[in-house]
Amino acid sequence: MIKNILAAFLLAPALAFAAGEHVKLDHAPINAHDTESLQRGAALFVNYCLNCHSANYMRYNRLADIGLNDKEILDNLVFSGAKVGDLMKIALDANDAKAWFGVAPPDLTVIARSRASEAGSGADWLYTYLRTFYRDSARPTGWNNTTFPNVGMPHVLWELQGEQEMKAEQVRGDGVMMTVDKPALVKPGKLSALEYDRTVADLVNYLVYMGEPAAKTRKNMGLIVLALLLLLIPLVYALKKEFWKDVH
Repeated sequence: MIKNILAAFLLAPALAFAAGEHVKLDHAPINAHDTESLQRGAALFVNYCLNCHSANYMRYNRLADIGLNDKEILDNLVFSGAKVGDLMKIALDANDAKAWFGVAPPDLTVIARSRASEAGSGADWLYTYLRTFYRDSARPTGWNNTTFPNVGMPHVLWELQGEQEMKAEQVRGDGVMMTVDKPALVKPGKLSALEYDRTVADLVNYLVYMGEPAAKTRKNMGLIVLALLLLLIPLVYALKKEFWKDVH
């Protein structure tokens, strides 16, 4: 029995990778320099995600990095009475969440980084995932997802996207036509398909930023350091020549 249990634990990661390996991820059109997109994404996050998911390693006042001042943050993004310097925590009890959804919703601070794999970046995974929910009466929430099959999370953005159902579709693969089941919109939402894709892109853009708010500063600092090193090269070479001129 012990050997079987150990084998199962060892094989689990490989099986999980194999299961996710066949999911085709769409490219997420994110832009870390688009502050308007990041601000829209932050608003979507606090309105649709922060009810169940926490961001325990992110402070509200860090949103100053994307062009918001303390008053704008408090007036538009803080609904729980928290202070602007507080962490993005939620009041939802983990035990209640597990009873309702089957599993406690994960913290989303670094979700974009943790979802990266050989199939694509974490941003690509999130972008695809949030657009591939479909109705499934067999699931407790009434929703399922092609990117994350049997997920416990309901489709919180369904009013914006509308409702999708699995429909048979003819596609060409390896030179032959095949029938595959794909989500298809059967009940439109408040947004058009293009508008919904842009909305999801804004949310994913913010989730990527939240995973490393200092990324832009780090990259800019790296460029400055490289520029200084390039400036030092002729000085170091001249110093080398000065030291070795008597030897040669």
